[in-house]
Amino acid sequence: MGFLVTTLIFVVVGVIASLCARICCNRGPSTNLLHMTLIITATVCCWMMWAIVYLAQLKPLIVPVLSEGE
Repeated sequence: MGFLVTTLIFVVVGVIASLCARICCNRGPSTNLLHMTLIITATVCCWMMWAIVYLAQLKPLIVPVLSEGE
């Protein structure tokens, strides 16, 4: 899967989680705001971690050096 496809998957999962929290845990405006903030923050943090790992594997900074004996 490419970078864009997985990014879209993270967006869809974030939207679904936000809708589920909005429907299942509707306890007032301040609590809903807290739930949305936590879900959006968690989704963005998970996406950033995935993107950093993906890009680090795509273009590594340190290239392995093979010795001639092996």
